[in-house]
Amino acid sequence: MREIQFREALREALNEEMRRDQSVFLMGEEVAEYNGAYKVSQGMLDEFGPDRVIDTPIAELGFAGIAVGAAANGLRPVVEFMTFNFSLVAIDQVINSAAKMMSMSGGQYSCPIVFRGPTGNAGQLSSQHSSNFENWFANTPGLKVVVPSNPADAKGLLKSSIRDNDPVIFMESELMYGDKGLVPDGEYLIPIGKAHIVKEGTDVTIVTFGKMLSRVVMPAVAELTKLGINAEVIDLRTVRPIDYETVINSVKKTNRCVVVEEANPIAALSSEIAYNVQRWAFDFMDAPVIRVNSLDLPLPYAATLLEAILPSISRTIEAVKSVTYKK
Repeated sequence: MREIQFREALREALNEEMRRDQSVFLMGEEVAEYNGAYKVSQGMLDEFGPDRVIDTPIAELGFAGIAVGAAANGLRPVVEFMTFNFSLVAIDQVINSAAKMMSMSGGQYSCPIVFRGPTGNAGQLSSQHSSNFENWFANTPGLKVVVPSNPADAKGLLKSSIRDNDPVIFMESELMYGDKGLVPDGEYLIPIGKAHIVKEGTDVTIVTFGKMLSRVVMPAVAELTKLGINAEVIDLRTVRPIDYETVINSVKKTNRCVVVEEANPIAALSSEIAYNVQRWAFDFMDAPVIRVNSLDLPLPYAATLLEAILPSISRTIEAVKSVTYKK
């Protein structure tokens, strides 16, 4: 175990998989000569050369299509989007080609491809660079959607995603690339679709994923502990598939549930989670499921407005207090 940055954990996963499997390659804007927009691919061009670390034009639809074709022909591409806001330009290849290849070919072709890059708010970047599309991709049969919350999960989940025979959407956060954490050396895999109980508790289950865990939930839990509220915290890690077994078993124990998600509230993943919690644990619940989301607005540039719109520590504390009746 060593303490390394989130970006270094991603790089380690990529390096290990490219050394292990000659069919794995990386492509995207600025991934080679510039060492990656967020320096995830630093040094990889020197080791693997321009045939396996490939700079692309600013043409997401084009290079996503090239990667899908490569995956259909036996390679394992990793496509880096500079931000998932730009993935919308390539949405036809992701949704209509990669996600549907297995079904449309009657099971003859798989599409082992990873689309990765940052998602959501990253500070004062305004609305066109701050969207959350986890629910868009999670709504698409044929895709798996992974959202790691820490460096160790980033490594273990990216390695598993690269080895998966289905297309995987791997969503990171610009705010987390410099985060440090303990990461295992060498071979380290985390199965896709398995949640992690970050903290055990008895009074309420808080379900979250991605940077909400470190930026909002855990600071809120520290304050709730001072109030005598013992929260159980679940990091989903993947949002398609969702590990409902872990979530439901937790709610049956705590009898309450709060879901914290950065995305806007309409048709959000938190809505789906809330529905399934009440469906499978209704008889165990002592309060309704409460969601903490961004407000239903595009994210602005102004820092004060950002703070007002995004999920916050204070809003999470109030949500938990509302279901545990602690005022």
